[in-house]
Amino acid sequence: MATAQVQIGPRPASGRIASLDQFRGYTVAGMLVVNFLGGYAWIARDLPVLKHHNTYCSYADTIMPQFFFAVGYAYRLTLLKRLAREGGRRAYGHVVARCLGLMLLAFVVYNLDGEAKTWAELRELGLSGFLATAFQRDWFQTLTHIALTSLWIMPVIASGTAARLAFAAGSAALHLWLSDRFFFDWAMSRPVIDGGQLGFLSWTAPMIAGSIAYDLMASRGPRGALRPLLLGAAVLMAVGYGLSCLGGAEGTDGAPRLAWAAPPFFPPEIEPNLWTMSQRSGSVSYLTFAAGFSALVFALFVVLCDLGSLRVGMFRTFGRNALAAYVIHPLVFGAVKPYVPRDAPGWYAAAGFGLAFAITYALVRHLEKNEIYLKL
Repeated sequence: MATAQVQIGPRPASGRIASLDQFRGYTVAGMLVVNFLGGYAWIARDLPVLKHHNTYCSYADTIMPQFFFAVGYAYRLTLLKRLAREGGRRAYGHVVARCLGLMLLAFVVYNLDGEAKTWAELRELGLSGFLATAFQRDWFQTLTHIALTSLWIMPVIASGTAARLAFAAGSAALHLWLSDRFFFDWAMSRPVIDGGQLGFLSWTAPMIAGSIAYDLMASRGPRGALRPLLLGAAVLMAVGYGLSCLGGAEGTDGAPRLAWAAPPFFPPEIEPNLWTMSQRSGSVSYLTFAAGFSALVFALFVVLCDLGSLRVGMFRTFGRNALAAYVIHPLVFGAVKPYVPRDAPGWYAAAGFGLAFAITYALVRHLEKNEIYLKL
C-alpha cells in the first residue's frame, strides 16, 4: 500500500508489519465511530470529542492524519523496493498512475459540486463555469488529498530524512503564507473539506512523518525505533501546540495574538484564526500536532504488537482492507441512518451504530475470507 490504485489481489504476503496493520485497523474502526456518531445530539452534548468541530483538534480530528501517516510509511517502503527492482522511470510512473487512479475513484465516491438540470443550463455554464464550480468542495476529501499529497511529496519521498523534513517545513510555510494572503478566510466561509484545494501542503506533515517512521523501523527494528518515535511525537505535538498559541487569544481589534491556547481536545473560547487547530482549514498547527499524535499512537502499537504479541482480529481485517472499509461504510451508514434520527437518545443511536459497524465488518470480513483486497 502506498499512493493509490484499486486492485483486487491475492492474500497479503506473510511478512506483513503487525503494528502497521493493527494501527491502520484501529484507525478504520475509529473512523467508523466518528463518522456515524458525530452528528448526533447526544454526542454533541455528552461526548463532543467524538465530533468534528473545525475549531480545535478533537479525537475525531486525529483519525484522518493517521491514514496519512500509514500511507507515508507504506509509500516509502514500496517505492524504495520498486526503485531497486525497476529503476526510477517505472517506479515513479507507477506512483503517478496509482494517484490518478485514486483521483478517479474519488470522483466516483464523492462526485463534484453543482449540477446542470437542463441542457440549456449546461450550455450557459460552459467549460469555465464548470471548472469554477465543480471543484470547490466535494471532490477534495480524503482520497483526493491522499493522491495529491502523494504526488506533491514524490520528488523527496525517496530522499534522506533532512530533505523530507525540509520539504515538509517548506510546504507548511507556503500553506501559512497562502492562508494569510487569502485562503483561510475563503476556506472557512465556503466552507471547504479537510483543507480544500491547498490541503496537500499541510497534509504533507503526517505523510512525511510516516515515511520517517518506516526508516526508523527498518534500520533499528521495533525496540530501537521506539525511543526516537516517542521523541519525534513529543516534538511534533509541542510544535503544533506552540503554533496554535500564536493565535491563542484575540486582541482588542479582533486580530489573533500570542497567548496560551486551549490544549488539544478542549474547545477554545475564541473564534478560529490562521493558527487554530482546524481540520476544515487544514491548518499547519493542527496537522503538525496530529502528525505527532499519529506517531505516538503508532508507537503504542509497536509496543503492543511488535514487542508484544497483541493481535486483534477486527483490526487485522480492517487494516488489510482499509480501502474496502472506506468505500463500503458510507453505503452501510446510508442504509441504517434513515431510521436513527439525529435527536435519538444515546442508547438508540449507539444501537444503530452497533448494527452499522457489524454490517460493515461482516462485509469486509467476507472479502478477507475470499482473499479479495482493494489496495491503495
